[in-house]
Amino acid sequence: MKTLYVSDLDGTLLNNDRKLTKYTIETINKLIKNGMLFSYATARSFISASVVTKGLIVNIPIITLNGTFITEVNSGEKIFSQYLTNDQIYIIKNTFDKFSVFPLVYSLINNTEKVSWIKEKENDEIKNYLNSRKGDKRLRPISLKDELFNGKIFSFIYLGKKDEIKEIYDYYINTKEFTCYFQKELYVEDYWCEIMPKNTSKGNAIIKIKELLRVDRIITFGDAINDLSMFEISDECYAVENAVDELKKYATGIIKSNDENGVADWLNENYE
Repeated sequence: MKTLYVSDLDGTLLNNDRKLTKYTIETINKLIKNGMLFSYATARSFISASVVTKGLIVNIPIITLNGTFITEVNSGEKIFSQYLTNDQIYIIKNTFDKFSVFPLVYSLINNTEKVSWIKEKENDEIKNYLNSRKGDKRLRPISLKDELFNGKIFSFIYLGKKDEIKEIYDYYINTKEFTCYFQKELYVEDYWCEIMPKNTSKGNAIIKIKELLRVDRIITFGDAINDLSMFEISDECYAVENAVDELKKYATGIIKSNDENGVADWLNENYE
């Protein structure tokens, strides 16, 4: 039986310094060389994920931006993508004045990934985001609200205080037109809400890879609520010790934390 192994990155495969340890890289590369089908599914973009997984020799498609894209890791070619429809964008556009928080808008403009936001409308949480990504070529500050909607849009992300972001999440999830996530940022005290095309999820993307590779079983690893869709479609699913309680209750088992090489250790002990 062919088994596909898929891990989340931040908080799961990456340690708390947002890095892969030498042990994790060497262990997974050895198992991949021995025939293991291993990939990762992340909320990060392809560019951002490529930086933090440097040294990891993944040779099958990866999942980025919570299932928005499935990408060939060597060429960067997207083999699956989902974008917000004009009707969905219309709903979002007409609710901008309802909230005090302005979003980051992720889109493809002239086939290049961009992150757009309105200058002078940044709250402290968006400033934290931008300061952590200085030099990122995707960043696209703009002056006019209408410019936010250029290109093919695949995600709106609101960053802010817990109560104001929860209000945004409740509004959009109740429309039943979108996939929405609400959770605390892993490394700081900020909260975020992501609005994506309906049916976008890591789980749905994994099913597409399963069909593409014709595998029989799926085993996944995660730490946060946006990993729940992976757990729901898995034959086995493991939460790292540092995972949120909401995810742990769906797990087949609990493994060592991300700071203790939990995923690499489990694979080393259990892969046949």
